[in-house]
Amino acid sequence: MEKETNMSQPRAPHFWEAIVSFLGLIAVMSIGIIVFGVDPHIPMFIGVIIAALISLRLGYKWEAIEEMMVTGISRAMQAILILTIVGMMVGVWLLSGTIPTMIYYGLKLLSPSVFLVASVLICSITSLATGTSWGTMGTMGLALMGIAAGLGMPIGPTAGAILSGSYFGDKLSPLSDTTNLAPAMAGTDVFTHVKYMIKATLVAYVIALIFFAVYGFRHAAANNVDTSQVTALINGLQATYNITPILLLPPLVVILAIALKVPAIPGITLGVIVGAILAPIFQSDVAIFDHNTLELLHHGASFGDILDVARNGFTCNSGLKALDDLLTTGGLMSMASSILMTIIAMMFGGIMEGTRQLEVIINKITKYVKSGPGLIAATEATCIASNVVMPEQYISILVPGRMYANAYRKAGFHPKSLSNALESAGTVTSCLVPWNTCGMYIAATLGVTAGTYLPWAVFNYAMPIVTLLMAFIGVTITKMTPEEQAKADAGELV
Repeated sequence: MEKETNMSQPRAPHFWEAIVSFLGLIAVMSIGIIVFGVDPHIPMFIGVIIAALISLRLGYKWEAIEEMMVTGISRAMQAILILTIVGMMVGVWLLSGTIPTMIYYGLKLLSPSVFLVASVLICSITSLATGTSWGTMGTMGLALMGIAAGLGMPIGPTAGAILSGSYFGDKLSPLSDTTNLAPAMAGTDVFTHVKYMIKATLVAYVIALIFFAVYGFRHAAANNVDTSQVTALINGLQATYNITPILLLPPLVVILAIALKVPAIPGITLGVIVGAILAPIFQSDVAIFDHNTLELLHHGASFGDILDVARNGFTCNSGLKALDDLLTTGGLMSMASSILMTIIAMMFGGIMEGTRQLEVIINKITKYVKSGPGLIAATEATCIASNVVMPEQYISILVPGRMYANAYRKAGFHPKSLSNALESAGTVTSCLVPWNTCGMYIAATLGVTAGTYLPWAVFNYAMPIVTLLMAFIGVTITKMTPEEQAKADAGELV
């Protein structure tokens, strides 16, 4: 009865009060990230404090506010669990040689006569294998930029091809944190989300491939090619790992699980198990860094090594810096930052939703939105605006995701329509904002200014446009069945 009394006393928020919570978050995030260059976690927590203060002003008791935060976190629990398992998977797949094998065969696709298209494909494969656009750009991207200089290829188009491939893989890879966060925010599962994204994503991807093929054929200097960097990476992979097509089995198992509609958590766990089985079989002499003794050991992958890399990640010691940077990653602890960011952001989202501050803002935004395409347009615009004013990729998915979840549900649209829109605008447009963390990372890593690569990020421009246009023909906006509507209304994943 006490809980009901506490919750019956608060009043509905005024529009200006809800805006104060959002503007407070935007201001702190912008100052923290842009001015001081800090990670977004603490600025986001300050935003939580501001939202909580507004909630106290509305008459909510602290116990109710705390419960809202816990409820918000619980809505992202599946994503948190998946991120945990994915971290383990990456470490195990690196130890077993699965990810190196995927990268090895990706490098083999490089052809001087189609350099830009090959760059898109190589970065796509690497990003799909690792689930990270940043890791792909910081390793394969750097190598490709060096090769471009030898080929006489322009810097801007080369960077654009690298971005297009990197974000394509990041968007579709089940290993990517954003690919897991988007469905969690919308109210669906990651496998449903990935399958629903494929049509629109492939259309944008084909547009990018055609563009770079036409442009590349005109500028390729096939007779003056220096592929020494790629050759060094290939030789380094062969020297460090036992490369065999059999090591492609773990990702094939995960893909098969998606096709057979196995739930996400057991499906990804199967991939971890298969990788763990293959590690001692195929990597009989691999250099492994012992995190307890801080020594580099050469021996076959043991059960203890599997446990270690699953927690701490894999440390590559090939002696080739580009390869070591590429393959030193993974592990449960590598996901800690993303998991903590999700928890704090969902504390903010839980308060904003529980106190109806989100509802007040959404009612203003959607007042004149009457159609599915209109909702898609409003979602994408909000994601892009978030990347501009709250310059962090995660925020552009987390905040709009919670903002629009109820609007889609009330209109009868499937949550996968929302999760697709979130990734089509939130994930891929982050690099188009020079002061966004993604834009700043690219400029520092590839050594190219945003003004140089902006006109050439074809996939990143095409993705939100294709998603919106395909909404008008019902491809990227889907109505729920009565059964799905009932599950959505009950707060279950659809």
